[in-house]
Amino acid sequence: MDVRIGVTQAPREINLELADDADRDDLRQRIEAALAGASDVLVITDKRGNETFVPSAKIAYAELGSQEGSRSIGFGG
Repeated sequence: MDVRIGVTQAPREINLELADDADRDDLRQRIEAALAGASDVLVITDKRGNETFVPSAKIAYAELGSQEGSRSIGFGG
């Protein structure tokens, strides 16, 4: 699963690739809690085991996607 997080006052997004078996519903709930102010920091672990910490107050948006079809190569329809 791919995750993209926009951070306020930062020109680039945070792009993370999570393990295929990552729990989408759990991640969505943690992002919603961070955006609502219920937690101060959003912590996401990528597929290599690296942890990314994002201050909740700095999150502009978050996008959850899947790996299926997101990285097509060449000409396709």
